[in-house]
Amino acid sequence: MIPKVVVLDYGSGNLRSAQRALERVGADVTVTADADAALDCDGLVVPGVGAFAACMSGLRAVGGDKLIAQRLERGRPVLGICVGMQVLFAASAEPGRSGGAVSPGENCTWTEGCGAWPGTVERLDAGVLPHMGWNTVAGAPGSVLFAGIEPGTRFYFVHSYALREASAAELAAAGARISWTEHGERFAAAAEQGGLSATQFHPEKSGDAGAALLANWLGAL
Repeated sequence: MIPKVVVLDYGSGNLRSAQRALERVGADVTVTADADAALDCDGLVVPGVGAFAACMSGLRAVGGDKLIAQRLERGRPVLGICVGMQVLFAASAEPGRSGGAVSPGENCTWTEGCGAWPGTVERLDAGVLPHMGWNTVAGAPGSVLFAGIEPGTRFYFVHSYALREASAAELAAAGARISWTEHGERFAAAAEQGGLSATQFHPEKSGDAGAALLANWLGAL
């Protein structure tokens, strides 16, 4: 049976790229903001590019935050991509001045996220930002997303913010499987817990490796 997937259209993200990548691995894909379609489909994909605050504004405008919560309450799968991963966390902290990662007490702007996962997304402490290009990912033990994908496989990243290792303790304690990579510091490249999965990288831009990961997700629907 062909899985039915909705790519949530809330004004942000590589919608058509995600659609084509999912169709490539066998999904029946609809790009829409329709609530009924988003709730009833086999899998909901939440893409995202750009600023966290703008993505959250667009997401709330179409009721996307509530749709995600309702699907998770029902045990229905959701996949976040790039900023679509970041918005799943409790909040994002953007420094009030230019510079590296946010430090305790630093002047910053806080934006509330969907709160599906605990943790705060922060600017990476890296010499070069954005983190743009191919990087290896260490798949978590027991990961569904990375099943059958060779260690050292590269995926495509474009971002400056992520869930840093120091902020991931509560998520790990809650039982999430976290896959890691490094750019200046270690951060979560992907996370999986129950029906909720997300990648900081772009599987739709990651060639055969991204296709394999999306096929793994579809296979678990």
